[in-house]
Amino acid sequence: MMVTELSQPSSAPQQITLQNGMTITTLTNVSKETDQIPIIDFAGIYSPKLEDRQAVATQVREAASKIGFFYAINHGVDTSSFQKCIEHGKKFFDLPTEEKCKLHTDLIPDEFVGYHPLNSYRRNGCKLRDLSEAFNWGYEAGYDPVYGAENRDLRCANVWPEQFPEMKEDLMHYWQQLLSWSRKLSQIVALALHMPEDYFDKFVKRPEAAMRIMHYPQQEASLDDQNGIGAHTDFTAFTTVTQDGIGGLEVLSKSGEWIKATPIPGSFVINIGDCLMRQTNDFLVSTVHRVINKTGAERFSVPFFFGFNRDMDLTPVPSCVSEDNPAKYPLMTAGEYVKFRANTTKQTKSS
Repeated sequence: MMVTELSQPSSAPQQITLQNGMTITTLTNVSKETDQIPIIDFAGIYSPKLEDRQAVATQVREAASKIGFFYAINHGVDTSSFQKCIEHGKKFFDLPTEEKCKLHTDLIPDEFVGYHPLNSYRRNGCKLRDLSEAFNWGYEAGYDPVYGAENRDLRCANVWPEQFPEMKEDLMHYWQQLLSWSRKLSQIVALALHMPEDYFDKFVKRPEAAMRIMHYPQQEASLDDQNGIGAHTDFTAFTTVTQDGIGGLEVLSKSGEWIKATPIPGSFVINIGDCLMRQTNDFLVSTVHRVINKTGAERFSVPFFFGFNRDMDLTPVPSCVSEDNPAKYPLMTAGEYVKFRANTTKQTKSS
């Protein structure tokens, strides 16, 4: 396997305490380009044959339990809507700060919607604040193609900029596609866990389904302690990321090295989140990752965070517990966990 060292200033080991309570050690701050992140062809999940779907699930089991990250190709989602999201994002992020902050996420308690300004958060004791901004939105029953009518009474906390009335429809169109994809992927995950394919179906009728447009300005290459987003794990079940071609996403390997998740055109990057790691009793891995943008260009991405119904108890999947491997986490609902993590994240703001 060829490994190309990329020049970044510090090569000293670091110990980092994450928002989920984990303490990790990185051997170096230098990142590498490798082929360690698996590429999985998802064409088979649309086959009427169970063995074809199971073949994909077997690859997902291997990747999700070993590294917690993988690329998805031939996923069946029209990613042309991604470009519309980026176009709207650019217009929104170009607004004056005072206009963007009318939708500030702090104005919506216990939710992760609205605007996150540049330099809002300082993670893990870093000297510098995260150099990124985001526009966030979540589940809206009227746009759910399957359970919309059933969930029409659910509260929706989304806020939208009045300057761009067409923005909501374009963003929700891509959200709809990613919602359908994520429900399908949850069935493949069930097969990967040696459970019935529909095991998670009842738990994703009113899912956590949050989406965001991320903007990472160009970073100064000379700044060693600057991140677009510092080292963290995601806190829902899994995340589907659509990247532009710029790059910057990095994954922490089990050996403590940072691996570049180099963009592959038309692909998704999928990573397991903390909720699914808890529910699988640590069998699936919620892997630490970060974004560092030293490419000389601004970077955009659209992650979709998919989780379970908020009233679902995060009890372990039956195939992941036994007398010799009892449950490792205290019982709580998915909603309680997401609320806890969302508020913890908001508390990482710099003074």
